[in-house]
Amino acid sequence: MDLFINSVFYVTSKHTFSMNKYFIFLYLIFVASKIYAQTLGGSSSYQFLRLTPSTQEAALGGINITNNTMDLSMAYNNPSLLSKEMHSQLSANFNNLYAGIKNYHLMMAYSHPEIATNFAIGLHYLNYGNTIQTDPSGNVMGSFNPRDFSLQLMASRQYLTRWTYGATLKFIHSNYGLVRSSAMAMDIAVAYADTTNFLQMSVVAKNMGVVLKPYNSDNLEELPFDLVVGISKKLDKAPVRFSLTAHHLHRFDILYNDTAFNNQVGAKNASPGKFTIEKLFQHIVFSTQLMIGKYLEVNAGYNFLRRSELRLYNVANGLVGFSMGAGVMFPKIQIRYARTFMQNSTGYNQLGVNLPLNKYFGLGKWGEQQGW
Repeated sequence: MDLFINSVFYVTSKHTFSMNKYFIFLYLIFVASKIYAQTLGGSSSYQFLRLTPSTQEAALGGINITNNTMDLSMAYNNPSLLSKEMHSQLSANFNNLYAGIKNYHLMMAYSHPEIATNFAIGLHYLNYGNTIQTDPSGNVMGSFNPRDFSLQLMASRQYLTRWTYGATLKFIHSNYGLVRSSAMAMDIAVAYADTTNFLQMSVVAKNMGVVLKPYNSDNLEELPFDLVVGISKKLDKAPVRFSLTAHHLHRFDILYNDTAFNNQVGAKNASPGKFTIEKLFQHIVFSTQLMIGKYLEVNAGYNFLRRSELRLYNVANGLVGFSMGAGVMFPKIQIRYARTFMQNSTGYNQLGVNLPLNKYFGLGKWGEQQGW
């Protein structure tokens, strides 16, 4: 793993590099996915990393790495979307999940023109509330406050006029009372944007890293690795953008197959390794964005894997797997709302706010003099 990370940093540290080195970079991402991605379903630790703190991304189906609309929160899952136009932008997202679980995310961007590099720092935090603590016999010993958080440091640079590459370094920590764990992880991303043809493409390798302190010293947990490829296309003569995102490309069978549960509820057990159209589509997220005028957008998405994971058998599942939302973008504030439908069509709400702080406090005046 150390050899891979050092190789990536060597390649990406050069501001100008040949296309041969670019293809080597993509090859390294692919090789890393084969070597370090051995987890399936919920068998890896730090599953909270699969939640998207971005309100816009949540409305687009929960996974989207190409819908670049100057929303800083979208860079959480794709650091190559971080751009100099996001300088001084503050992004805050709030999720009110089930059972009183609180999910917050804050991010701040800074662009440095002298080294032509964009930076961002972020904090993703989940608080699960107070939980009763018991001993193995069930005796109440008190209570504790389980929580997870991830601290991110991001950087991106542009190559020529259409390419951008970026990386995210994460410190991950879980605190479940007497049980605690920490890890370091890295995301690597490359993005291509053809503004003439309204086309965007990206590839991201997520959560490559190592556990520093495992929950159980006898069993070293794995990180929830994901290899994601996406494409977005805006219609030439209509204010509509369509996106297709393919995730978990390093493994074909990604749905957790609980045979005992399936037999109990009358569901069909999947055949491991057997190709089916349903397994293929479980890797896909479809989404669309409608831009109404200059200040309003409407988003919708469909996540096949989410519907497969949360559907109930022998009953109607309604909107499970669907998500939708809207956003208003004014010069001094962006406000976005998303609603995601989970099991039995129960939905949860998400709110996001982006503030360009330089327009409030003059933080960007020096940058504007430097050519931002």
